[in-house]
Amino acid sequence: MTLDDFYSIKNVDGLEIVDSRGNPTIRVFVRTVGGIAAYGDAPAGASKGSREAIEVRDPDRVGGMGVERAVKNVRDYVYPAIRGMDVRDQLAIDHTLIQLDGTPNKSKIGGNVTIATSIAVAKVAAKAQGVELFNYIGGSSANLIPVPLLNVINGGLHGGNKLKVQEFILIPAGFGEFSESLIASVEIYRKLKQVIISKYGKIYSGLGDEGGYSPPLESVDQALELLSSTIEELGFKGKVSLGIDAAATDFFNTSTEKYEIDGRALSPGELLDFYIELASKYDLVYMEDPFNENDLQSFAELNSKVQNMVIVGDDLYTTNVEYLRKGLRLRATGGVIVKPNQVGTLSETYQFCKEALDGFNKIVVSHRSGETEDSFVADLAVGLSAHFVKTGAPARGERTSKYNRLLEIEKIHHLRYRGKSA
Repeated sequence: MTLDDFYSIKNVDGLEIVDSRGNPTIRVFVRTVGGIAAYGDAPAGASKGSREAIEVRDPDRVGGMGVERAVKNVRDYVYPAIRGMDVRDQLAIDHTLIQLDGTPNKSKIGGNVTIATSIAVAKVAAKAQGVELFNYIGGSSANLIPVPLLNVINGGLHGGNKLKVQEFILIPAGFGEFSESLIASVEIYRKLKQVIISKYGKIYSGLGDEGGYSPPLESVDQALELLSSTIEELGFKGKVSLGIDAAATDFFNTSTEKYEIDGRALSPGELLDFYIELASKYDLVYMEDPFNENDLQSFAELNSKVQNMVIVGDDLYTTNVEYLRKGLRLRATGGVIVKPNQVGTLSETYQFCKEALDGFNKIVVSHRSGETEDSFVADLAVGLSAHFVKTGAPARGERTSKYNRLLEIEKIHHLRYRGKSA
């Protein structure tokens, strides 16, 4: 067996597994001639941008959520197409997957199939070369731990309350080490549970999809006040800031062109003023998807009016350079969400990040609400030198696996925490 044979793909197979929401998803296994094997999982979002890569699912199984057809696509199409290719050539393999699908949104073989395969290939290549996955992705420049964004109060499509804003986020940037920032967040999270139980009852201490609480709050102010007072009571004021993921597409009424939030119907201009008012009242430094996914102009206007807050595009861009370039021309954002399954391959994800950084946008590597216990997102965030990593509350195994991997990377490899430099 030659050295090239060692890295040559021998087998590719798929498996239907279960994600953190109890829905099926696909796991793809890749094995080389040299016997090196790894898998990649496809996560899934509840709140999705309309331009995301399409998941192939079974309309007649598990309420339309089964992935047996996706598994069949791995065996019938992906395996024959990439068999014999070198796992170290990520670009060539991803390009083959893109051509194999042949659609602009991966709807033929499935974005869930292509991203799970793409991740598996990267993991096998790193393993075969005996290097850490984050180093394989980013090389020697992968030397910083990103600041975590912890979703601790849920609303919108993730909550069971009247909150229209989807996520209320802790941002522990004011610490010297990632481990310190995470433990401080755990303290806040634990205290928040006690406060919620005392105010609203134990029934509201249950956890949402991403580990956050969903107390019976009715306004953005109530949620931010609850978090602010908890942070201050624990002595973390100035060290832990706040952010929100508005996911505004979900509360935008297309008929009236108004945003229905906190019992009001606001025009884009009125919503912009509302956000600026919130930023002046609270230590709010991060705002994701403040307007609907087609309103680049309002993003740009808000971005031009706030100095100490990062305006971030998720549904706006869906990790796709085509939409990113439109936003960069208007200077619509100061940050981008990176979710590889939105676009379907790691190579396309890397290109998106490069262009975002060239356009002076911060990188926020993110999980999805439907996750598995795989910690890949943590290595990806370090490998891409991301400013932030977003992977839910410090609870539930599919979330803590990512945080624990970052703790491991910091401890074993002595990487520096970005902290306030983010």
